[in-house]
Amino acid sequence: MKVGCIGLGDIAQKAYLPVLTTRPGLELHVHTRTPATLTRVADSLHLPAGQRHTDLSELLAQDLDAAFVHAPTHVHPEIVTRLLEAGVATYVDKPIAYELADSERLVKLAEERNTSLAVGFNRRYAPGYAQCADHPRELILMQKNRVGLPEQPRTMILDDFIHVVDTLRFLAPGPVDDVTVRARVENGLLHHVVLQLAGEGFTALGVMNRLSGSNEEILEVSGQDTKRQVVNLAEVIDHKGQPTIRRRGDWVPVARQRGIEQVVLAFLDAVRAGKVLSARDALATHELCERVVRAVTDRPA
Repeated sequence: MKVGCIGLGDIAQKAYLPVLTTRPGLELHVHTRTPATLTRVADSLHLPAGQRHTDLSELLAQDLDAAFVHAPTHVHPEIVTRLLEAGVATYVDKPIAYELADSERLVKLAEERNTSLAVGFNRRYAPGYAQCADHPRELILMQKNRVGLPEQPRTMILDDFIHVVDTLRFLAPGPVDDVTVRARVENGLLHHVVLQLAGEGFTALGVMNRLSGSNEEILEVSGQDTKRQVVNLAEVIDHKGQPTIRRRGDWVPVARQRGIEQVVLAFLDAVRAGKVLSARDALATHELCERVVRAVTDRPA
C-alpha cells in the first residue's frame, strides 16, 4: 500500500509518522514544500529519494492508495480537492476547511467521486473517551483550556474548540434540540466560549477558556448517581462512592493514548478493505462550529 503524508510539521512528526512508519506492507511517501524540512524528516526515517517530494503533482504521480493531510488549514481545500479528484482516499486533520462552504464542497466531491474522506477527530478513538460512551450520560461536561491564548474567533473555534464540539456530539445520548452559545470577546479576540447542547434527558456543556491559567483537558460524564472523569486523556477516575483511578501505563505511546494510532489504523483498514468512508457526520460538527462562530461574532461588541 502506497501512502502519502502531506505536511511534516509537529503533529505529523510527533503523532502520525511514528504510527505510519511501523506499519508492515506500507510504502510511505512524504511531502512538504520546504526542502530543508523534507531532508531532515526523510533522513530521520531513512526514506529513499523516490519517496521524498516537494511537488504535489509528483506525489500524485506515485499512484497513492491513501494520503494523510497535515498541512496548514488554509491550504486544505486545494490539497484535498486534488487528492479526491485523483481518487485517493484522504484523511485530513480537522478542520476540513475554515469556511463551511469549502467543507461542504469537499464532502460533496468525495461522494461524487466515491472516494473516502475522513476527518481527524481522534478523541472518538481515545481509550478514556471511548469508555465514556458506555457510561450513563445525563450530564456531559468537557473543558479544554489554555494559558494566554485569546485568538480570532473563527480560527480558535475551527482549529481547537472543534474537538470539544465533536466530543459533545459523539457522546450525546440522543438528538439535540436546543443549542446555546455564550462567549467573551475583547478587541476582536475570543477569550472564552461555552456551548450547551440539550435534548431529551441530557445536557452537554463544552467550555474553552484561553486565559485559564492552566493547559488542561477534562471530560466528565455522569448519570444514575455515577460519574466518570477523564483528565488530560490519560487518567480515568470512576466515582461511585470511593473513587477508583486508572492511569495510562508507563509504556503506552502518546499516539495510542490520544486515539491517533487507532484512528489511523481504522482508516488504513477501511482503505485495504475497499470500504468508502463518509465525512457527512464530520460535516455536521463543522456545521455546529459555524453556528458557534456566528453566535460569537454577531453578538454586540
